[in-house]
Amino acid sequence: MAHRWIDDDAAFADVVDALAGVDRYGVDTEFHRERTYFAHLALLQLSWDGDLVLVDPLAVDLTPLAAVLDSDALAIMHAGQQDLEVLEQACGAVPRKLFDTQIAAGFVGYATPSLTKLCEGELGVRIPKGDRLTDWLRRPLGEAQRSYAASDVAHLLDLHDRLTAELAHLGRTAWVDAEGQALLDRPRGGLDPDLAWQRVKEVRHLRGTARSIARSVAAWRERTAAETDQPVRFVLSDLALVSVAQAAPADEDALRKLRGVDGRHLRNGAAAGILRAVAEGADPATAPTDDRSTPPPAGLDPSLRPAVTLVSAWVAQVARDERFDPSLLGTRADIEGFLRADGTSRIDHGWRHELLGGPIRDLVEGRAALAFDGAQGLLLEARGGHADVSGEAE
Repeated sequence: MAHRWIDDDAAFADVVDALAGVDRYGVDTEFHRERTYFAHLALLQLSWDGDLVLVDPLAVDLTPLAAVLDSDALAIMHAGQQDLEVLEQACGAVPRKLFDTQIAAGFVGYATPSLTKLCEGELGVRIPKGDRLTDWLRRPLGEAQRSYAASDVAHLLDLHDRLTAELAHLGRTAWVDAEGQALLDRPRGGLDPDLAWQRVKEVRHLRGTARSIARSVAAWRERTAAETDQPVRFVLSDLALVSVAQAAPADEDALRKLRGVDGRHLRNGAAAGILRAVAEGADPATAPTDDRSTPPPAGLDPSLRPAVTLVSAWVAQVARDERFDPSLLGTRADIEGFLRADGTSRIDHGWRHELLGGPIRDLVEGRAALAFDGAQGLLLEARGGHADVSGEAE
């Protein structure tokens, strides 16, 4: 795969100057985060009409790229959620305008496709397979690694051309634009420490003081992991966190005796930090009380539980009929949230509401029913006595 290797600031300045004159560009990243809290950028790939470069972030200051990302040029990415986080950390910016080919593909019949599958399906191009566990921080990178990395951006502009034409034909361009903006608006970076306890399943079963301590220790663990740039499991395992919450140790000797806690968890002042978190969680005056610490309501009115299965079947039928990725159209969680009417569902807003909201209400409130169409499909039909329903998806 033809490309240029960029490993000095002067050459990268030329790349930034070239990108200042384009209306679109492809971008991808390779990164590692197995042993860190934040993802560490190992390689930046950029493509535009007639050129493709691999930029070595270990040798180049990427800050100037922020001007390109914040320009009117359209960034084309594939499955870009994690890449956005990496770019923001590397150069302090994310694209102002984004087209995600994986998202767009979901609107024309693909189910969360890989870049390889999408290139084969839309362009008839087979891209080289790479080693999923390759070390992108190694220098020099081998030719096979470089070729694989280049292939990640080599066809993005062609995919953009192909997919935008299909989307325009289907009348879904605005929907894809909305999903791209939603991706840009999604929170990035580390988890809010006050919400970190929600990721520990066992904490939900704790009550009273034990739960307050668990929330306090989880917040301490998250802050410490971010400050020291290491995975939270390296700071304190989930097992150790729950053990601490249940035992509420008052000193380091008691702390060391707990299941899951070993010496590596208690180095460099960590033992004192854990004990402070325990004391704060156990004290009603300092225990976490923020409403954000309360998870979203998981319950659904029991009378509506059968409706979830019914609506799910209809949404899946719409996805088949309209060539949608079913998970893009609406997940079970989206359906439950919509039926709870708590405003948390994607179906409550935008194009999903226009497409699904009315028919779901008709179905759940008895104005419509599902029937087999005789060809292993489902139809939404008005029930007797209800002449008007919101209708089929158009």
